[in-house]
Amino acid sequence: MERKTKINAEDDKQELVITREFDLPLELLFKAYAEPEIVAQWMGTKVIKLENKKHGSWQFETTDPNGNVVFGANGVIHEFIPNQKITRTFEMENSPFPVQLEFLEFEKATEETSTLTIHIIYKSVALRDQMLKLPFAQGLNMAHNRLQDIVNELK
Repeated sequence: MERKTKINAEDDKQELVITREFDLPLELLFKAYAEPEIVAQWMGTKVIKLENKKHGSWQFETTDPNGNVVFGANGVIHEFIPNQKITRTFEMENSPFPVQLEFLEFEKATEETSTLTIHIIYKSVALRDQMLKLPFAQGLNMAHNRLQDIVNELK
């Protein structure tokens, strides 16, 4: 299966640039990142908190069938401009990875399509490279495919 979510990782840089074109109008794509109910569906996680405003915070948690937390992440929202951009930090709980900075930019391509560009900055090149050794690209592509499918139903 083709990976529609593209990840660009230049050598010796501590950043990633992720791009994905969606067959969704800009407003629906942005809504998929801004509305807790939709985020929970496509990410397959519980949205504990999602304060979409400057100085807001967010927290997600995934549990196993016994209720044990298997994944937790949180951060602070530094900039939130509807249908344009979200700037936030991202920190995985109970992991060796320190906080990262994420710039999400949403662009209208046509009336029915839009593009998401995510620029992630890591503390070091080594940490970025360590992240790329995980099934990160495959997982992100799968999540974006679910986003496309779930939000298609909202059209």
